[in-house]
Amino acid sequence: MKKLINAILGVCVLAMLFICVRSITDQQDFNAEIVERENAVRARLIEIRLAQNAYKDQNEFFCDNWDTLIAWVKVAKLPTIIKQGVLTEAQMEKGMTEAKAAAIVARGDAAEIAANGLQEFRRDTTWVSLIDSLYGEDFNADELCYVPYSDAVDNEKKKFDLLATVGKTRSEELIPVMECGAEFEVYLSGESKLWAREAANKREIAEGMGNYPGLKIGIASGTQWNNNAGNWE
Repeated sequence: MKKLINAILGVCVLAMLFICVRSITDQQDFNAEIVERENAVRARLIEIRLAQNAYKDQNEFFCDNWDTLIAWVKVAKLPTIIKQGVLTEAQMEKGMTEAKAAAIVARGDAAEIAANGLQEFRRDTTWVSLIDSLYGEDFNADELCYVPYSDAVDNEKKKFDLLATVGKTRSEELIPVMECGAEFEVYLSGESKLWAREAANKREIAEGMGNYPGLKIGIASGTQWNNNAGNWE
């Protein structure tokens, strides 16, 4: 009987040990998935920032519509300057600049070019695909607006909140501004109650500090701007 009791106790100890170990590893796996999701959302927001900055460079304002932005990204081209030759210290001491040298070469006067020692100087602008330049040929522009892991519960992708407008600085200067983000509940969701608890905890902490309850880039309100930095940066 004593041996039987000892055997049962031994099984119970092993079972408790297994439960404790499993509990620890489950929590570690959960924490790792939180990090994975947050990294994916940050990466997508950085992709959006690249697109919005390029859009503003060519249009003087940020885009406030996903369909418009995505359609533009698919066909947009960016200027790339092909450089050949450099200015010497002697040329620069005489007041020669990149802009002046490029203008002389563009005029095509062989005598003027030779007189300024610019026979090997070239600055040519070529236009390349925005996707190839910023993202790579495998980039799927149609996914730009969607929050990673937002379909964890209902298999329906959610879009990032997007806002583009005109802000006013303290000196009354008008500037284009934008912000784009996703709240915790959008990408920290799942069948387990742990996800809802995690999102709620993060929201409580963020709101308690007066911060956006999620991940976002840019600021589209107030009078202080952050050049579309992420709120994690």
